Formats: sequence, C-alpha cells, structure tokens
Amino acid sequence: MFKWLSLITGFFYIVLGIVVIIYKFFVVTLEPTIAYPLGAVLVLYGIFRIFRAISQLKKNKDE
Repeated sequence: MFKWLSLITGFFYIVLGIVVIIYKFFVVTLEPTIAYPLGAVLVLYGIFRIFRAISQLKKNKDE
C-alpha cells in the first residue's frame, strides 16, 4: 500500500511543481527567481519518488 501511495504522491509533486512554475504561486505569490527553482525541485523530487516506488514494486514482484 505504501508503495502505491508513494507513486501517487510523486505525481502530485510533479503537478505541484508545474503549477508553481506556471502560476508562480505557492501559498504566497513568488518572484520568478524563486518560483522556477522551487518548481524544478518539486518536479525532480516527484520523479525521484516515482522511480523509487516503481523500483520497490518491481523488487517485491520478483520476490
């Protein structure tokens, strides 16, 4: 269950990162110099969570 939740959370982080980049808003209005790096970090973290969840799902499937 945790692995599937981690997969879904990764997708939400990617969407949140894209929203921050496009709308430059994350709880407060952000300057572009802050919005772009924050959005990029959120997208990268989402990709990391998805990759980790998929690798753990494959690992459990092999066992």
